[in-house]
Amino acid sequence: MSAEERSVNAGDRFKELAESAENVAIEELFAFFDSLPPVATESMIGDWDGGVFRTGHPGEQQLGALRWVGKTFHSASDVDPIIRRGKDGGRQVSPVLGKATLQMRSHRGVSTAAMVYTDHPVVDYFREIESGVVLGVMDRQGDEFPLFFFLRRLPVAAL
Repeated sequence: MSAEERSVNAGDRFKELAESAENVAIEELFAFFDSLPPVATESMIGDWDGGVFRTGHPGEQQLGALRWVGKTFHSASDVDPIIRRGKDGGRQVSPVLGKATLQMRSHRGVSTAAMVYTDHPVVDYFREIESGVVLGVMDRQGDEFPLFFFLRRLPVAAL
């Protein structure tokens, strides 16, 4: 299968999982994650909008309460992990979880871009669904299972 065919299939599968009215099984999301190629840290630089996959993870409601809309990667050493929608409709940095960095880390046997929170035992691992869209797995120490989310790169004009 060519990279283009894999991207089309991954895009279709992503849409199906993201739009599911029912909770998606963790095993299904891990199978999808494992099928995707790794992400380089430098490809994460920029502003991203995001959403979560419905799994029943408590973080889904927590992010909703924060009005989370995405992340901003200024550089490998300067990441705002929680961008929220402000009252004016604009994007605002939330200080709730502080800052993060980008590193290459091995997860499930593959070295890929990972966002490491500075003051919390949390790491987000990324795989590429298609150009400008990534699947994230938030691994937080103490959680029964991870939070699965996605990010879509914002065009520069949207900022």
